[in-house]
Formats: sequence, structure tokens, C-alpha cells
Amino acid sequence: YGKNTIKFLRLHREGKKHFVKEVEVCTHLRLTSPQEYLEGNNSLVIPTDTIKNIVLVLAKKNGIPSLEEFAIDICNHFMTTFCQVAYVKTYVQEVPWQRLHEDGVPHIHSFICVPDGIRFCEAEQCRNGPLVVCAGIKDLKLMKTTQSGFEGFYKNEHTTLPERHDRILCGELFCKWSYGECKDFDFNCIWKKIRECILEAFAGPPDCGEYSPSYQKTVNCIQMLVLSRVSQVQVIEAVLNNTFYNVVDMKNLGLTNDKEVLVPVEAPYGSCACTLGRK
Repeated sequence: YGKNTIKFLRLHREGKKHFVKEVEVCTHLRLTSPQEYLEGNNSLVIPTDTIKNIVLVLAKKNGIPSLEEFAIDICNHFMTTFCQVAYVKTYVQEVPWQRLHEDGVPHIHSFICVPDGIRFCEAEQCRNGPLVVCAGIKDLKLMKTTQSGFEGFYKNEHTTLPERHDRILCGELFCKWSYGECKDFDFNCIWKKIRECILEAFAGPPDCGEYSPSYQKTVNCIQMLVLSRVSQVQVIEAVLNNTFYNVVDMKNLGLTNDKEVLVPVEAPYGSCACTLGRK
């Protein structure tokens, strides 16, 4: 049991310059005894309101240097404070606020919400067990307008999809990775590096791009690049929900439409997923 959707903004001030972290936290516990379920005995139950208040107090006292460190703080607090807690899992996701810039100058206290992917993390621990930390990015919408195709696929009497050697590749990416033994990691630096790997593997070199023969191959390229460059990542899961675009037929309007006006196919949409780890 636990408390879901604990939302708050943590404001940190350094002189005139302000820093913000707006997060949503879900924290769940498992107790050493199920007596509250079986007998209606609530003597070991930590109220969910108490769980919420603990999360807020930890944010006040310790701040949020990174989502992962904050999630670890929450796990550690419940494990060290309550002997009846056998397991704790906490999920933290961040609202994507970015500092405003005016003529290249960063503003000291103004921010803009930019929907370029939502950062999240999970931390979980069993009593006398290892601390497991995962992190990720979701709702990351990506598109490239060429250098993508889909050819040579299996065909039978039910196949109507034509082969394409030049199409728009567009999708919404969910990516989650797990760390090995957590030492003194710079989680913020690692997350930014992984995000850069994702964008690089998807797009390819800025002057020419990189051809993608399938959504599956693009997902694999993302995972392989992350594993090759970020040694702290042990396992990486990626899900790419695809958005397809159809070229509008404008012959009846007396126009030739050379893939200049397209409409998205809302449903159904494709999806591919893969989990890849080190040996």
C-alpha cells in the first residue's frame, strides 16, 4: 500500500538566483506482517498521510540534488526508521521546467515548461537486500523526415502495406535503464549523457543523418549506443510507439503533392519494444 501522486515544487535559492524542481512521487510499502489485511489490526500501519508528509519533509531537509538521490533518500528513511517495513519502492518523475534565456542570458528566476521528454526514476529495496535504482525518460517525441524505410518484410495474402524506401520516422519513446551497484554516481550527468545518446542514435550525423531500415533497428541502435558509452547502465528497456503519416492525394485539386502535405494516422498505431542487457 502507499501514497500516489504526491506533487510539489521544491524551490532552492542561491542569492538572487533561483532553482526549481517540480516532481510527482509515488511511494509504496510492504510490511512484515499482513495483520491489517487478515485481522483488521492497524498497529503496524503507517498512514498514507504520514508517507506523504515524510516525502515533503525529506524534500525540505535534503533538497533534490537529483531524482535518483531523492528516491534513495526516501527508501533509506523508511528502511531505517520503521522496523515493520519489509519493502519500499518509490517512483519520482519531474516536470520539465527549463530556465528562460533572453538574448542568450539565463534568467535568474524565470522558467519555461518544455515538453521534450519527462525524466523519471525508481528506487526499491527489500530489508537485507540490495538497493535497486532505475531511471529513464518517457513521452519523448522524435521525428525525422527522411532516411527511413521499411522493405523486404514478410508478405502473404493479408499483406497490403507497400514497401517504402523513404518515409517519415516518428514516434514517442519510453526508455528505462537499471544501474549496477550504486556508488557515488553523478546521476544528473549520466541522465544527460544517455539522453544525448538517444538523440544521436535516432538522428545520426547532423549533416547527413543515418538510414533506418525499421523502427526495431532504430531501437536497437539507441540501446547499443547507450551501453557502449555509459558503463553504469546494466540493462536498458526501450519502447517506441510509432506515428505514421499518409500523403494527402491532391490530384482532384489539380496539385502534385510530393510528400509535402501529410496527415497522421491516429489509430491503430504500431509499437516495438526491446530489453537489452550486458552479458
